[in-house]
Amino acid sequence: MDVTQSAMLDHEPTHQGCRVVAPVLARIGDKWSVLVVMLLSRQSCRFNELKRRIDGISQRMLTLTLRGLERDGLVLRTVTPSVPPRVDYALTELGRSLCGPVIALGQWASAHVDEIEAAQAAFDARAEG
Repeated sequence: MDVTQSAMLDHEPTHQGCRVVAPVLARIGDKWSVLVVMLLSRQSCRFNELKRRIDGISQRMLTLTLRGLERDGLVLRTVTPSVPPRVDYALTELGRSLCGPVIALGQWASAHVDEIEAAQAAFDARAEG
């Protein structure tokens, strides 16, 4: 058994571990959450600015995404009293700690997109045949 296999066995998921981690992975693995985290990693943003910068997201989906990220402690929502009220969103320290893994995952996907597309085409050809 090599070192990688040994390390994988040390981290074998348990039922309890999966139950606890699955909702967190669902949140941070959601495409909208990833995009929001990456945009907020650069600077805080207002709602409409996020909506303009995230192509294809609906107002409802952005609201749900921001609420979920806020609930998970990844995003801080700050209301500044004015007319109309100003609402800014920023990453918390916990949210900033997510940027490294998200960037690494994006880099991995970019580096392997050709291989993934080739595998998908081969799979689809077998399924049709």
